[in-house]
Amino acid sequence: MPLVTTKKMFADAYSGGYAVGAFNVNNMEIIQGIVGAATKLNAPLILQVSKGARAYANHTYLVKLVEAAVQESGLPIALHLDHGPDFETCKSCIDGGFTSVMIDGSHLPYEENIALTKQVVEYAHAHGVVVEGELGQLAGIEDDVNVSAEDASYTRPEEVQDFVTRTGVDSLAIAIGTSHGAYKFKPGQDPKIRIDILEEVEKRLPGFPIVLHGASSVPQEFVAIINQYGGAMDNAIGIPESELRKAAQKAVCKINIDSDLRLAMTAAIRKYMAENPSHFDPRQYLKPAREAIQKMVEHKIVDVLGCDGKA
Repeated sequence: MPLVTTKKMFADAYSGGYAVGAFNVNNMEIIQGIVGAATKLNAPLILQVSKGARAYANHTYLVKLVEAAVQESGLPIALHLDHGPDFETCKSCIDGGFTSVMIDGSHLPYEENIALTKQVVEYAHAHGVVVEGELGQLAGIEDDVNVSAEDASYTRPEEVQDFVTRTGVDSLAIAIGTSHGAYKFKPGQDPKIRIDILEEVEKRLPGFPIVLHGASSVPQEFVAIINQYGGAMDNAIGIPESELRKAAQKAVCKINIDSDLRLAMTAAIRKYMAENPSHFDPRQYLKPAREAIQKMVEHKIVDVLGCDGKA
């Protein structure tokens, strides 16, 4: 089975009241952990690569690893560019085998966002690739994306129909209260998704797939491990997973997950190295890291996304 686009994935997710996980990948062990979970649970899968991941691991290495995952698992897997910053990056990924790209013009004035997104859509569609656009800005930090709380803004529902019609995008990322990165909200705050905005967007774009970025929910068990073994993480919390599940039962067809994977992997490695200080074989500490990622992804597929058994 070759790599697929997200067209059928999203159509099935919308009608089925679930979302597909879009998991950020940077190396072989992360890919193996994610794909192991999806294979076990027979779940559709989006593996996504950021600009930073391409710079770290090399475009060709990542594409070949994902192609190997398709071959080994037999799952429907889409390869997606996360937060494409410009036309050139999107074009490079389209030409280089990706089946889906995101062009993030959310930081631009509205008309400039439309013009840039439309340019990417026209090139992508001519090559059989789908495009995700974005309206509204999430606060937080993820690779090259860095938006202060002061500059963050909710998506304006009155703009979504015009944006989708004029750009031709296949899915739309919106800002409704999630946040990039591990340090999201502090105890005492009441983080919630603006379901009212999501419902208004759904009314204006019936049947259209919506995407949530910044949807990792910091897993306290892994934070505790990091703190125990030499870390200094704040007791940060994310959007409650019950809120994400509500969104997945509505118009949200794709939920991005990155920070949870990093925390799971880092916690497992720190724990292993603390307990086995004389070991120096990377296979010894990357194996539990891979297992931690698989455990995390299994949890997300079943309890947050609801896409188990949907491949």
